[in-house]
Amino acid sequence: MLVGRSSGILLHPTSLPGPYGVGDIGPQAYRFVDFLAAAGQRLWQVLPLGPTGFGNSPYAASSSFAGNPLLVSLDGLVADGLLSAAEVNPLQDLPVDSADFEAAELFKLTVLRGVGKSFADRATRELLMAYRAFREQEAHWLDDFTLFMALRERYGRSSWQHWPDGVKRRDAAAMEEARRHDRDAIDFHALVQFLFWRQWAALRRYANERGVKLIGDIPIFVALDSADVWTRPDLFWLDAGGSLTFVAGVPPDYFSATGQRWGNPLYRWDVLARQGYGWWIERLRATLRAVDVLRIDHFRGFQGYWEIPAQNETAEHGRWAPGPGREFFDAARSALGDLPIIVEDLGEITPDVVELREYLGYPGMKVLQFAFDSGPANPFLPHNFSPNCVVYTGTHDNDTTVGWFESQGESTRSYACAYLGVDGFDISWDLIRLALASVAEMAIVPLQDVLSLGTEARMNFPGRAEGNWAWRFRSDQLTADHAARLRRLTETYGRVPASRP
Repeated sequence: MLVGRSSGILLHPTSLPGPYGVGDIGPQAYRFVDFLAAAGQRLWQVLPLGPTGFGNSPYAASSSFAGNPLLVSLDGLVADGLLSAAEVNPLQDLPVDSADFEAAELFKLTVLRGVGKSFADRATRELLMAYRAFREQEAHWLDDFTLFMALRERYGRSSWQHWPDGVKRRDAAAMEEARRHDRDAIDFHALVQFLFWRQWAALRRYANERGVKLIGDIPIFVALDSADVWTRPDLFWLDAGGSLTFVAGVPPDYFSATGQRWGNPLYRWDVLARQGYGWWIERLRATLRAVDVLRIDHFRGFQGYWEIPAQNETAEHGRWAPGPGREFFDAARSALGDLPIIVEDLGEITPDVVELREYLGYPGMKVLQFAFDSGPANPFLPHNFSPNCVVYTGTHDNDTTVGWFESQGESTRSYACAYLGVDGFDISWDLIRLALASVAEMAIVPLQDVLSLGTEARMNFPGRAEGNWAWRFRSDQLTADHAARLRRLTETYGRVPASRP
């Protein structure tokens, strides 16, 4: 078992309250940990933490190793003496009801650049030493990432595919010239990464000390416009000019009649295999240093993935291509030991994918919103569960439970109410109770369902490029009554030691 019988909340830090345009890993994150502990919740699941690109998707980061600068807590920097309160006051007017990524980036990065200019003067000796140690210890990814970000700035944030040939192809002389020319920008991005990972480590310690483990998320694929692909183009299906030849996605499914064309580059698994999967192993190692448990998104892609010719505008006309299967996970286990992994095994799951998951022993996912449309044999109904799984009322890709229920036909709603023995008036908490009562080792509930919110609070619409990821809650929405109600259910169903006989 990964963590034993337990439960928790799915909430990305950008959805936390706060005055700086997006939620961050500052005081409100610590308050959320306190809420989890009071509610008897032992898990906090987040989405990928990397710096986001177009569409603000955490699943399209500019690096598999870096943290998102927008998550850096300015309040934390004030506490460290790196900022004054007056320097962050101009940010107080940013929206609080939703994430305004563009405004937050404009203002927050301006403040962080000021921190970079004054860091040497304001930082304590211990902080300066920690920063130098960080740059040395993380140089294996940090040097390439900071140069990548500096070059993006120099070339107007254009994709690396449109840079001059010298830096595009990473010629030694061009790279050396760039490191000299862009030294200040490189230093700035290195400092921001140091500040992020220092704050994240402190938040994780605080959570762990209160009995809360962090569940991270690693997308199987990476973004084309990323330091990952620019640094190691040999690992991806690109032509000689750096253009995509095939892209990732999924065929038509529950979410989309034309499938989903994600557009990520596909891996050259043959090249990775010859190199002992070293790049992927380092990616896993880095992520597992940041979290206690790791959810692997799109697990089925390791057994077989949907390969779409890059010129196709939709995902309908692709083919299944073989992934690395057991060999990859055996190599990862050999290098890293037993891995605390959850696998996202939703969508078109074939027997060979089930066989791989069972060989590895990793728990898969059960989503209750998928359970009520096909009768008692539906594998998402709790009476069909085995304990080695993680049950969700819904995920970041689903509607909220209230929104889902309102959108269903009469037969699905009637069967759900009959199964639950309820009238559907409090459907969010009905599904929360069902999840917590199930035999699943772990139960995870999106915060939107704890708050009984509707479709307006949905986090992501799969297949829609823009208008996602912006939901935030207000600090007055989450109350002690929510914590008490959650704790009662959690104790009733044995997911936390009871506080009373």
